[in-house]
Order: sequence, then C-alpha cells, then structure tokens
Amino acid sequence: MEQELTLKILNALANGVHPATGEKFGADSPYQHPDTVRALFEAVRAVEGGSAPAASAERKPGALPQSGSGSRWSTEEEERLATAFDAGKTVDDLARAHNRSRAAIEARLVRMVSQPAPFTPPSTTRASKVESALPSPLPSTGPSTNTAL
Repeated sequence: MEQELTLKILNALANGVHPATGEKFGADSPYQHPDTVRALFEAVRAVEGGSAPAASAERKPGALPQSGSGSRWSTEEEERLATAFDAGKTVDDLARAHNRSRAAIEARLVRMVSQPAPFTPPSTTRASKVESALPSPLPSTGPSTNTAL
C-alpha cells in the first residue's frame, strides 16, 4: 500500500470517518474512543516519519500543550468552545474548528454543563442547547406494562 493512501485512511479513521464511505462513526464506535484516536494519530506521525514521543520529550517545561485531537483541553479552548456553541455553531463545525472528533466535542460540552467551574452557576440555556445537540436517547426497552391477556 502506498504511503499516501495509508495516511489518508489513518487520518479518516482518526477523525471519526469511515475511509471508504465518508460516513461518520457513531459516538459508541471504537474508533471514537480517545485512546484509539490518539493511537491513530501516533500511527499517522510514524508513517509520516515523525516521532511524537520524542517531540513531547523535547517540549520545554511549562510549554502549552498542543491543541487538537488527543491533547488535553485548555481553559482557553473550553472558553472558545462554549462561546462558539452559545453563538449557535453546530457540533460538526466545532469538531472541525477544534480538530477533534464529534464525540470529543459532545463529551466536553456535556462535561462543561454537568460540572461547572467553581463559583460559576450552570447555564441552563447552554444545558438545554447541549441536550438538543446530542443524539436522542434510545426508547425504553424495559418490560411491558400491558397486563391485558
């Protein structure tokens, strides 16, 4: 397999997209798991000839972490995410803007609503927007309450 095609496939998988169909993976897909995404981006760097572990070892102490998929969320990035979401940006737009998967954006929005910063009241407006942006829950599959025989 040619290197260019290998990189195209790895990048698609790392970004939560099926490389052959272009279909986005569901949030429950193993390709959306943070460790899988990190591993795929490491594989991209390895194929490109880069060495991520060496690059992080060379990073100066106290340097800001790299933004994007596989990296920690900085306070500034969370603020940009919240501001853009409150302004009406879609989850897909936010994923592209932050170089993260749709699942990562959804998870961070839910976390930001459910665990607000200390001394900051939660935004009920943001909470309702986050709920409406997420996929709807599956219908209940519990036992039937129909007692007619």
